[in-house]
Amino acid sequence: MWKTAAAILALLVTCTLEAQITGVEVPSGKVRQYGRADFRISLTGEWSNPFLSGEAALDMVLTAPSGGQLRLPCFFISGESGSRSTWEARFTPKEKGQYRYHFEYSENGSLVSVSQEGTFRARAPRGHGMLRPGGNWILRYDDGTPFRGIGENLCWESRDNDDSRFFKALHEQHDRFNYDVMLPSLAGNGGNFCRMWMCSWNFPIDRHSGFNNSRYSPSGDYFNPSAAERLDHVLSLAEKLGIKIMLCMGPGEGAEGEEFFTSAAEKERYRNRLRYIVARWGYSPSIAMWEFFNEVDNVQFRDADNPIPPEEITAWHSEMAAFLKSIDPYSHMVTTSISHRDVPGLNDIEEIDVNQKHIYCNTSSIPGTVTDYESRHGKPYVIGEFGYEWDWSKNFDDFADGMQDDFRRGAWLGLFSPTPVTPMSWWWEWFADKGTDRSLKAVRYVSDRMLAAGKGEFSPVGASAGEKATAMAVRCGKRTYLYVWNPSGEKPVDDVTLDSPAQRRSIRKLDSGSCRFRPFGKKAISVPPGEGCIFEIR
Repeated sequence: MWKTAAAILALLVTCTLEAQITGVEVPSGKVRQYGRADFRISLTGEWSNPFLSGEAALDMVLTAPSGGQLRLPCFFISGESGSRSTWEARFTPKEKGQYRYHFEYSENGSLVSVSQEGTFRARAPRGHGMLRPGGNWILRYDDGTPFRGIGENLCWESRDNDDSRFFKALHEQHDRFNYDVMLPSLAGNGGNFCRMWMCSWNFPIDRHSGFNNSRYSPSGDYFNPSAAERLDHVLSLAEKLGIKIMLCMGPGEGAEGEEFFTSAAEKERYRNRLRYIVARWGYSPSIAMWEFFNEVDNVQFRDADNPIPPEEITAWHSEMAAFLKSIDPYSHMVTTSISHRDVPGLNDIEEIDVNQKHIYCNTSSIPGTVTDYESRHGKPYVIGEFGYEWDWSKNFDDFADGMQDDFRRGAWLGLFSPTPVTPMSWWWEWFADKGTDRSLKAVRYVSDRMLAAGKGEFSPVGASAGEKATAMAVRCGKRTYLYVWNPSGEKPVDDVTLDSPAQRRSIRKLDSGSCRFRPFGKKAISVPPGEGCIFEIR
C-alpha cells in the first residue's frame, strides 16, 4: 500500500537541532480524484499521550491543483515517546491534478519539525466525491450529481444483553443484526442512507471495558483499537455498497450534565476526540453528516428539576461546530438532533448545516414539520427518527399492522416533502424480522426517477383528495409525481385534483410489487380504500 519516497526523507529542520520526522511512505498505486490515499509517517517525539493534540500533533498540509491550501489532521498508530513512532494520514482528493504537500509536527503547541515538500497527482475520478447541501430537497456530490437519502436507523449492532421486554431474543441475534448483514440488506432493499451511533456499546472508541458487546476488546489505550478497527471495517463496507451515514458521535466517555457543556477540560477532551474522528474517518465519502447529539433536549432535561440552561447547550454547539469545521478539510455537513423540545437558538447556528428532530406517534405531521422549520430557519430539515410507537415496553406485535403501515407512510410522506433525507424509521430489528424494510425498494425506485427526470430540481404542485385523504405532488422536469393516501376502509377516493401544467397524456401507477409504473388507463385518478398510491403523470 505504501512505498518510501526517498525524495522526502531529507527533512527541513525547524526549531530543533535534530529532525523529528524521519520518514514518509506514500501510496504505491495511482491516486484517484475522490479516492482514498494513505500516507505513513515515522517520527520521534516526546509526549505523555500522543492522542492529545496539545502535547503532540501531526498535520499534513496540502496545496491543491487550484492553489487552495488544506490542513489534514493525522493520527497516531503505534510507538513510544522518545523513540520511533508511526502515524497515518488518510486523504481524499477533491480536485484532479497535482498536489503539493508536507508534514508539520508540533509539541506543546509549538512547531518542531517540517518535512520537505512532496507531490502526487490525482488522476481520473473514482466515485462522485463527498456530499454537500443542495437545497431543501436534495444533497449534491462534489461532481454535481444529485442525491436523496432513502433509508432507516441502524444505530447499533446486536448487544450481548438487550433490555427489550418483548424482543430481547430477537435483538440479541448476532448473526442477523450486525453491519456485515444489515448494510447489504439495506442496499438490497434500495436503501442508500442510514444513521449510526458511537456509544458505550457501538464504536466505543474512548471506552476501555464494559461494552455489552463482545465485538470489542478491553484496552488501556486512550482510544480503543478494536472499536476504531470496527468502524474502519464498517465504513469500508458502506463505501462498497454506496451507503451514506449520519454518524452520531455522542458525548463520549467523560463528564455528564452541565459540566460537559461548560468545563474547559471537558471541551478540550471533546476537541481531541473530534480531531481523532476527522483524522481517521473524515476521508470517507460514506460519511454524509457528523451528528453531535442524539436528542440533546433529553440530555438537557435528564434532571427534570435542574435542567441544563439552553444557552449553554447552544453555545457549546456553536463552539464545537466551528471547531469541527476548522479541522475538517472535507467540509462534511454537521447536524445535531432533538427529540421534541426545541432548544432556543439551536436551529440558527451558522455552522450547523442541517437541522433535525425526531417524531413518534404523529407521522402525519412530517410534511408540515419539515416545511415549517425550513421556512423559519432557512436550512434543510431532516426527520432523523420516526415511528408509530416510541415506548419499548409495549409489544409491537399487538399492533403490527399499524407499525408496518406507518413505516411505509412515513417514507412516502418524506419523499414528497422538501427534505434531502427521507424520514428514518426506528426499531430496525423488528421491521427486518417482519420484512417491512423491503418496501424501501419502491421508494428508492420513485426517488431515482424523480432525480433523473428533474436533474435534482423539485417544484411542489398543489394537490387535494377531499377531507379525509392525503394528496401530495411534485414536478420534476416534465413529469409530475403524485402521492395519494386513502385511510378510509369504505370507499375509493376519486375526487383528486391536481394543479399541474401536465396535460395528463399519460398516467401511470406504481406497481410496488415489481417497482415499475404501469399504465393506469384513466385520466381521472382513483385510489382504493385503505391504500396509498403513487402516480407518474406526463
